[in-house]
Amino acid sequence: MAQFSVVGFLILGTAGCSSYENFKNVTEDLEIPSQVYKADYNKVWIEVMKITNKYAREVYNQDAGIIKTRWIDNTLELNFSDSFGSNDSVKTAHFKLIINVVKGYRGNREVSKVTVFKRQQIQNDYLDGWKTVRTDGILEKSILYRLERSLAIEAKLQEIEDKKTKEAEKNF
Repeated sequence: MAQFSVVGFLILGTAGCSSYENFKNVTEDLEIPSQVYKADYNKVWIEVMKITNKYAREVYNQDAGIIKTRWIDNTLELNFSDSFGSNDSVKTAHFKLIINVVKGYRGNREVSKVTVFKRQQIQNDYLDGWKTVRTDGILEKSILYRLERSLAIEAKLQEIEDKKTKEAEKNF
């Protein structure tokens, strides 16, 4: 009886591992790139607007903390990046960015969380219609990185400006 329960446990254990493969893509799809910045909401919002200035915006509402871009054609970029891959080229491709900026507090200090979601769609044949595909995450992570660097530069410039002001007051 003990041998039967051990064999049953091993069978259930291996079946559990195989079910992970079924849900692996679900967990990877739900990981939306986000980052928390030690800066106030208005500074972060201004920097996000500067970074997304090159995209045509459909919605930008500071009170709600959301930016949505219009559909942006990236057929050439997608075909170029996959030119050495095994996939055939796509007929058309476009993407849309959805960026959320949320104000929060860590202790008594104000922080802001930024989440970037890219919705990528491709069309292999004009009769098939649009198919939503997983993004590679490079654009989302690069936007978050650019935002981090912009906020660091702005903080350093503010620090230098404060030093100059204190020096000017001392010399006056």
